[in-house]
Parts: sequence; structure tokens; C-alpha cells
Amino acid sequence: MALNFNKYVQKAEAFINDVAFEIGDPEDKVRAARIMRAVLHAFRDRITPVESLQLISQLPMLIKAIYVDGWKIKHETNRIRHLNDFIEAVRENDGIENNYDFVTDYEVKEAIQAVFRVLKNHVSEGEIHDIIAVLPAELKSVMAMA
Repeated sequence: MALNFNKYVQKAEAFINDVAFEIGDPEDKVRAARIMRAVLHAFRDRITPVESLQLISQLPMLIKAIYVDGWKIKHETNRIRHLNDFIEAVRENDGIENNYDFVTDYEVKEAIQAVFRVLKNHVSEGEIHDIIAVLPAELKSVMAMA
């Protein structure tokens, strides 16, 4: 069985292109990938490992790799209690680029919604519903608007 790495690259590039379009900066793929990574990492640390595995089973191969990069699977997740907690987690996961990518909390919220719009196009509706079901009300409303 031959592995077609070009196919994996193409699917990942399409995913990142979708994120770039959704964040309103279709030319800056590096920024889009950085934002996607920050949102996905903040998210994966706040849902159960089982939900994470169900989610990533539907993602392009290289996006899966980004999702699991540096992941320390814990049985106990960092619970999200408020939208501001999640916004802060995204900022932390963006690292030193945080000040460039996000000036305001509104921009972080828009980025979160952009990544979730792309997820909705790549993941089954049932899985999206399962994930939203474990979120607190404030974050559910953000996801519903995505």
C-alpha cells in the first residue's frame, strides 16, 4: 500500500484555506494555521479524550497531527465555565503571536467561531452536536452562531 502524502497535504491545505477565508484573511495561511491550532488546542484540553478522538477521526490527517501535537491526555479535563475562560485559553495557546493575532476578546471570539464553522463543514453533524452538548451555555451560544 503506497501512501499518498500529497493527498494529505492537499486536504490539510484546503482545511487551512477554509479557516483563512473564515477569519477574513484568505492570503495569510500562516496566521490561519496558527489561529486554528490555538483554538483546537484550547478545545481539546477541555473536552474528554474520547470526544477528542471521535472528533479527530473525521479530520484530515495533517490537521489530526496539529491537534495532537503536544497533547498530554488527562482523564480530568480543564472544565470551561465561561466564554472568557475559553477566550483566555485560546490566547495562551497562541503563544507569543497572541498580540499580533488578537487585539481584542471580540477578535478571539470571531476566530473561535471561524474555526468551528470550518469544523462543521468537515465533521459530521452528530459529532458537532455531541461536542456542543458538553459545553457550558455561554460557549454553546457561540458555537450555535458559528
